[in-house]
Amino acid sequence: MIKTLLSAARAAAVMSLLGPAAAPAQPAPPPGAPPAAASSAAPGTAPDPAEPKPFDKVITAEAKTQAGLFRVHTLKNRVYFEIPKALLDQPLLMVATAAAVPAGIDHVGRSLNEEVVRFTMKGNRVYFQTVSHAYISDPGQPIAGAVRGSQRDAILASFNVEALGPGEAPVIEVTRLFAAEVGDFSARQAVRGTALDPMRSYVEQARAFPGSLRVDAVHTYSVMASPALLIPGLVLPPAAPRSATVSVAYNLVKLPERPMMPRLMDDRVGFFSVARVDFGSEEHESKREHLITRWRLEKKDPSLPVSEPVRPVVWYIDSATPAHLVPWVKKGVEAWNPAFEAAGFRNAIQARPYPSKDEDPEFDPQDVRYSIIRWVPSLVANAYGPSLTDPRSGEILNANIVMYHNIMRLLRDWYVTQAGAADPSARQLPLPDELMGELVAYVVTHEVGHSLGYPHNHKASSLYPTAKLRDAQWLKEMGHVPTLMDYSRLNYVVQPEDRIDPALLIPRLGPYDIFATRWGYTPIPQARAPEEERATLNRWVREQDDKPWLRFSSPKAEDADYGEVREAVGDADAVLATTWGVANLKRIVKQLPDMARKDGRDDRTLEELYRATLGQWAREMSHVTALVGGYDTRNKHNDQPGATFAAADRQAQARAVKFLAEQVLATPQWLLDPAIAERLRPSEPGNLLLAQQRTVLRALLERGRTARLQAQEAALGDKAYRVDELLADLRSGVFGELSSGARVAPPRRNLQRAYVELLAERLNGPGLPGDDAKAAIRSELKELKTLFSSRAAAARDRVQKSHLEALADSSAKALDPKVAEPASPLFPFFPRALVDELQCWPSD
Repeated sequence: MIKTLLSAARAAAVMSLLGPAAAPAQPAPPPGAPPAAASSAAPGTAPDPAEPKPFDKVITAEAKTQAGLFRVHTLKNRVYFEIPKALLDQPLLMVATAAAVPAGIDHVGRSLNEEVVRFTMKGNRVYFQTVSHAYISDPGQPIAGAVRGSQRDAILASFNVEALGPGEAPVIEVTRLFAAEVGDFSARQAVRGTALDPMRSYVEQARAFPGSLRVDAVHTYSVMASPALLIPGLVLPPAAPRSATVSVAYNLVKLPERPMMPRLMDDRVGFFSVARVDFGSEEHESKREHLITRWRLEKKDPSLPVSEPVRPVVWYIDSATPAHLVPWVKKGVEAWNPAFEAAGFRNAIQARPYPSKDEDPEFDPQDVRYSIIRWVPSLVANAYGPSLTDPRSGEILNANIVMYHNIMRLLRDWYVTQAGAADPSARQLPLPDELMGELVAYVVTHEVGHSLGYPHNHKASSLYPTAKLRDAQWLKEMGHVPTLMDYSRLNYVVQPEDRIDPALLIPRLGPYDIFATRWGYTPIPQARAPEEERATLNRWVREQDDKPWLRFSSPKAEDADYGEVREAVGDADAVLATTWGVANLKRIVKQLPDMARKDGRDDRTLEELYRATLGQWAREMSHVTALVGGYDTRNKHNDQPGATFAAADRQAQARAVKFLAEQVLATPQWLLDPAIAERLRPSEPGNLLLAQQRTVLRALLERGRTARLQAQEAALGDKAYRVDELLADLRSGVFGELSSGARVAPPRRNLQRAYVELLAERLNGPGLPGDDAKAAIRSELKELKTLFSSRAAAARDRVQKSHLEALADSSAKALDPKVAEPASPLFPFFPRALVDELQCWPSD
């Protein structure tokens, strides 16, 4: 995201580091570095720079010169910019990217920061400063001059003009600009560094390209290790600081001379955006507006309904990509073309391999003019699609998609655990190459969507009828999810008896993707300004009225919309969808022992797939949990009547809690299948299960959820599902044996202890204003204490009696804060999350 003004304090700190009047006691320069310029200026005043030297005295015959945006001269280990006078005071986009990082850090290819900057010349000095476009006004308005004058751009560095080149172009030495941290252009956070070491940091190379420059630097940080754990009776000294070295690529890009006409954002359609404040609005206030981010697409023939673009959006496929996956990467990129045809552009989205020198002598993957799909060797199982944007208009200038090699392991786990019951080819490892290719193409299409301007949309999928997701005809026409920009993965609700073509289990371009592309990219030729498009865009949005699956997340949802959960399929009825999902997971667990490789190696594959299966089960349960205290939200603008949210039905919430009691709180023995459990660590299945049970209980009791239940009761009265009803339903699910007289098995004893601990934590922990839930929890603990005491008195079994007495004692302590034990008496210095992890281990 483009930053606005830097603080004066930060700018001063940067100037102190980079300016000619640097503070004394600087470390000695590395061997071969130029001597620092001495300054005799009085404290607090800028030194008087010397007159520029003759050009050939500064840029000698030994210098290597490259032509590009600026002329770049490299002389030994020094880098000089020769800035054409025409480019002084012109906006440039500066981007810092982590090009290489220490092993195990997930920041390869990530943008560290981007800001609009400029070089401006005053006398014999050039200043490097940020440029803000946060405030605007119509140039014809009286306030326009005040708006311009009110924004003081931060100066990040200053340079003596060493010489003047042809056309009086100032020549400045920029080595120190890139060998040090400049403003927010820093990799410090990426490696959790504490300080940049200038003795181990340097400029590696500088490249000039038409329209851009690139400088590669090596930055080395001291990294403080984690502090020592404070365990009673054991003193561990902190680990010594270590080092981390990062390769940082700085790109300076010329912004378009003619900014693209912006398109105003409508939050009913999902687009990334840039923000600005218009002080020239005719409304009775300054107007904050957002511009969607999108590529500049213009028709070659504007008279045609569908035309080739003047300039297509092209991604080049990294030569490091495994050869057998290159066609699938290309397929994944170009899958977006049907959506752009609907917007009036044919062959707008293209993927190409790196061209040869004969095909394109100027091509260089380091040139920011080219968008690349990079294949990164990393153990991280991920992919992402960042982009560079002109903040004046929202125009996307470049987008480098990063595919981590280990994404294939994640795709394997998804497919086995979500499609393994419906597709026989998922029951043997490794997965077929063609299937893995289709999965890679799916991920590429998703990441290209981000690079086209689209954020995630988790709402639309909840508006498909759940029953239709097992209907072959529906899946052929509509897919199982209306957008690739959701985190819905494979169709896990399809049952084996449905005999669905496995190709229909993988997400593809959906109706929302086409709708959003039409809305954001279709030209409106009659409009000459963004405001003139508003009526047309509003009319297009109203297609959502008749097709609810074209809707986008609401900004008023406050994380309470049960239809905006992640990784969900069929969440229009989460209980029904999860019922089908669990039926498939039970089948998959039975398949895992035969799927694991028999190659004489360890059981790692079996362990990974088992944990992935349990993780899939946990995610599906979280979709049901979201119903409790949840709302269905719809984003409406002021010309659309009706409420913007509705509470989940009382019966639906009670049904969800009953389902969770049956599927999570009642020990799911199928997850403890002996054929798998006997191959794992002895305690692992039980520990993982208890951890998930605690997660569900904690989620049901968390303050935000009980506050929403209270709000629903205030609005709906007897039609609402109340906190006391939730507690009563949980009591039945957790302590059912106390009513039936059945013996409490060890896994259930652990669950019951965990539940009482969570009630105590919730009662004595922080609350929200007007938190009625605490009163209900106190009442529940009192009743539970009485129940535990009476059942303990009647118990004949010694273990059962001890267990019930312990529960009664814990309840009593929770009810009296003066004697209540701290949450982690043995480890008072541990973070809460770590204590939870330790406590999930059974004690029986």
